Amino acid sequence: MGFADLALFYVVTGISLRWIATAASGGPSAIVIWIGAWLCFYLPLALSVLELSSRYPQEGGLYIWTKQAFGGFAGFMSAWTYWTSNLPYFPAVLYFAASNALYIRPRKWTYLADNANLYIWFSVAALVLVTLLNLVGLDIGKWLHNVGAFGMWLPVVIVIVMGLVGWHRFGSATRFSGSSLVPGAHLKDIVFWATLTYALGGCETASFMSEEVKNPRRTIPRALLLGGLIVTFCYIIGTVSVLLALPQNEVSGLQGLMQAVARTADRLGWFGVIPFAAALIVISNLGAAGAYLAAVARLPFAAGMDRLLPSVFGRLHPRWGTPYVALLLQLLCGVLFVFLGQAGTNVRGAYDVLVSMGIITYFIPYGFLFAAMFRVQREKAGPEVICVPGGRPVAKLVACVGLFTTLLTLALAVLPPAEEAHKVLATVKIVGLSAILVGMGAILYYAAARKGKNNQIGV
Repeated sequence: MGFADLALFYVVTGISLRWIATAASGGPSAIVIWIGAWLCFYLPLALSVLELSSRYPQEGGLYIWTKQAFGGFAGFMSAWTYWTSNLPYFPAVLYFAASNALYIRPRKWTYLADNANLYIWFSVAALVLVTLLNLVGLDIGKWLHNVGAFGMWLPVVIVIVMGLVGWHRFGSATRFSGSSLVPGAHLKDIVFWATLTYALGGCETASFMSEEVKNPRRTIPRALLLGGLIVTFCYIIGTVSVLLALPQNEVSGLQGLMQAVARTADRLGWFGVIPFAAALIVISNLGAAGAYLAAVARLPFAAGMDRLLPSVFGRLHPRWGTPYVALLLQLLCGVLFVFLGQAGTNVRGAYDVLVSMGIITYFIPYGFLFAAMFRVQREKAGPEVICVPGGRPVAKLVACVGLFTTLLTLALAVLPPAEEAHKVLATVKIVGLSAILVGMGAILYYAAARKGKNNQIGV
């Protein structure tokens, strides 16, 4: 991938339209929370990725960084938890795609909004599609990522334009004032902060496949900076635009973006925009799923090459050169989590459980990443390394800020949303399934280590 491909990859993995809707449901204060999350999480993460990917540019990204800093077990667990975080991520993002696909024919399909079977089978079919495209390699799969990037920002442009036109003609549906911009301090508000912090993750993904990036030491930093600017702009402006079109209490986390488009289109008479925007949102989320599938499949591949997983994980397809076993396993596990997340709850409850599980398993690797960033400051950087401006003291401060934000987000992710009807069941699912995923990783590592030790002594 070249600079343009990589910048688009960062956009499609960095922006999720579902978080614009989620942010808008929190009202105008979400704007301040976006800025705070960018300062306390995205900026430390981007700076850490810039330096770590420059120090260790080989394929494997976070796995290599953590292994270099803390050894084999930490490296394996960072890779394992990052990979498993995508098992609940895929059905969550595809649930969002399915909910917005109903607006392609709003008068005939929106009654299916609470039909669990629709969400399940849409997610399964989409997972199969994006897996097949990535099996044949990034030369083909990257087109889904690139189209997904355009499908990601075009709906944001539509929402911005329609929000501004609607505001000019009818006024704002939401009251913006100094008091409304102040974030709440209740527990449910703090949990909401964690969700928006989660939304800003993803800028580390391309480093997992740096061997497929042209001149990674030069290309990754430039693409990362451009992608970060686009991501931040889209989130903040998109949130404001939704609130111009809809009052806070009418915004849904699953369909809020299309609700804003549909409401404004009805008022303006722009009915053709509704199915067009819905189709773009579906495409963008398929692109995001495909991009993450391509990136994180390299993690079990890298660990397999180190013989920490069965050797089959290190196997490349003879024709396409892709880690096809890891991709197919990810497909099967993603399908399993579609059914597990839905069990015993409604569509919204399943979505919330999947999001919380995704946050926990996703942020454990970030804890390793920031700790590794702090640890590697003991090593002298070569002339080719892109260091954080300000040298070691600033780099350590960046790592500490990122680590604190990560630990706080992990603690808050355990708590179910205030509107969850089955809080005990939701908590059991979130904690239990997350613990199973982490425990399986530890068991696999120590089983492989014990086997290797026995082989060394001739057992």
